[in-house]
Amino acid sequence: MLNLFRKSAARKALGLRLYGELISRARALVFFREFEVADTIDGRFDLVALHGWLALEHLEGEAAQALIDAIFIGFDEAMREQGQGDMGLGRKMKQFADAWYGRLAAYSAAKDTPALAAALARNLYRGARPDDRAMTLAEYAIAAREYLRYAPDGVLDFGPLPVRGLL
Repeated sequence: MLNLFRKSAARKALGLRLYGELISRARALVFFREFEVADTIDGRFDLVALHGWLALEHLEGEAAQALIDAIFIGFDEAMREQGQGDMGLGRKMKQFADAWYGRLAAYSAAKDTPALAAALARNLYRGARPDDRAMTLAEYAIAAREYLRYAPDGVLDFGPLPVRGLL
């Protein structure tokens, strides 16, 4: 029985560590300043979804589930901090889950850079046509996938941050 609690605590600690790495990257100022992603709940959510998709393509098994658990606990805590009561929280969390998995599906379905740029433009820029920002972020995501491919399991190394104007 004690082994179960140790395993659960270790999984939670892993999830929190991975979540911290993901949030640190998703909140990098370059996305808001250089790439003009709105510094709003929606904009931050979309950057977490982009980096979450990248991370979940890299992570396997328990590490992936620990990260998903931590992400949704983070969504729940953010809603509570904004004053969302228990009555509407379940409905709001379902909306988050639908949006989350919709974005992951859209990014996974993108088979090339232009398709990924179009998906990013729809989500990060609320339906705008793909432009240099979306194209650069698509290139960044493709490069980040390669960095993650060579990172040890349980480590989120997204590589360098994107630089606007460099394709």
